[in-house]
Amino acid sequence: MAERRVFTLSQVAQHKSNKDCWLVINGRVLDVTKFLEEHPGGEEVILEVAGKDATKEFDVIGHSKAAQNMVLKYQVGVLQGATVQEVKDVVDKESDTKEMSAFVIKESARSKSLVFYEFFVPLLVAALYFGYRCLTY
Repeated sequence: MAERRVFTLSQVAQHKSNKDCWLVINGRVLDVTKFLEEHPGGEEVILEVAGKDATKEFDVIGHSKAAQNMVLKYQVGVLQGATVQEVKDVVDKESDTKEMSAFVIKESARSKSLVFYEFFVPLLVAALYFGYRCLTY
């Protein structure tokens, strides 16, 4: 993005419908209207945080690297007063190709316990949920 458009949170808040949906992630203002139908978690999840700073919700979910990279595709500007990390080329170790990354994740800094919490805990929670639903249905 050659020129950075700067938006206030009140400007972002004017875009909170399924026909015009904006949100903020890590200081980046995103127009995710076209992504609503494609979102794996359903559009309702995004509409709950539409017009707001959704950084906390985005980070808590533990989105994949691919999902984190998609942030750039929908970026329309930055939030006023926010410090936004510049985009850097990152080499994907699995495919050995360069890709743009909105978030630089240092693999060496990630501990095995973090991988456990990012993968196995959500898997366990999902298994418990579906097990409970099967037993009570």
